[in-house]
Amino acid sequence: MRSVVITGGTRGIGLGLAKRFLERDCFVTINGRTPEGVQKALHELASFGDRVQGVTADVRKRSDIESMLDTAVKSFGTVDIWVNNAGVAHETGKVWELDDKVIEDVLRVNVLGVVNGTVVPFLAMCEQGGGKIFNMEGLGSDGFVMDGMSIYGTTKSALRYFTRAFANEARDSPVQIGSLSPGMVVTDLLRETVGDGLPDSMKKRKFLNIMADDVETVTKFLCEKMLASREVSPRIRWLTRPKIFFRMLLAPFRKRDLFK
Repeated sequence: MRSVVITGGTRGIGLGLAKRFLERDCFVTINGRTPEGVQKALHELASFGDRVQGVTADVRKRSDIESMLDTAVKSFGTVDIWVNNAGVAHETGKVWELDDKVIEDVLRVNVLGVVNGTVVPFLAMCEQGGGKIFNMEGLGSDGFVMDGMSIYGTTKSALRYFTRAFANEARDSPVQIGSLSPGMVVTDLLRETVGDGLPDSMKKRKFLNIMADDVETVTKFLCEKMLASREVSPRIRWLTRPKIFFRMLLAPFRKRDLFK
């Protein structure tokens, strides 16, 4: 059975991926920033027994990433797949309206956290003879600009470049360096951003009901693709251009409410 580590695995897409990998008989190590968050997630995953464990760790600190890796190896023997999913967003607002501490936290978690979460498992996987590392994309990865999300989008744009550059430098290694593009997923974070009932939020909800998907659907797809991937530098995408085209085409005839 394969051993998987998922950063930011206590809720949303990360928790969904943990469930999907466990359903595929993998060993899974998740992490969160607080003991309370980790314990809550483990309670939800309790039916999978001792095949899942949780670690409190801050991805901004390389020592915490190293500790998480050591815990996974001691418990499950190896780390075959590492998913850098941990990330934070900020409230919608112009850059100059955001608190400098908020900006720094988003930059450090979303960029430094991914750098740490790529370098540390990469070195270990080289020693063990192989493995897969996947970094989670998001708004901004494809250059899309949204008012009020400049800092978050900047981090995801940087993540896309870093993943491609690292994969190029590691092309002769036995380790796959890839990325995951989940599209628009209805998580608690997304619900919070469009839950104020304002006209602009309601407009966004209408669009999301066309383009977005639930966590279970997307994570099942991503999990299966990661397990099956054989490419040197795969980019696994859920919401492809043909899928967007057909959803827009069918929108007048397809009624969905993902925010019930």
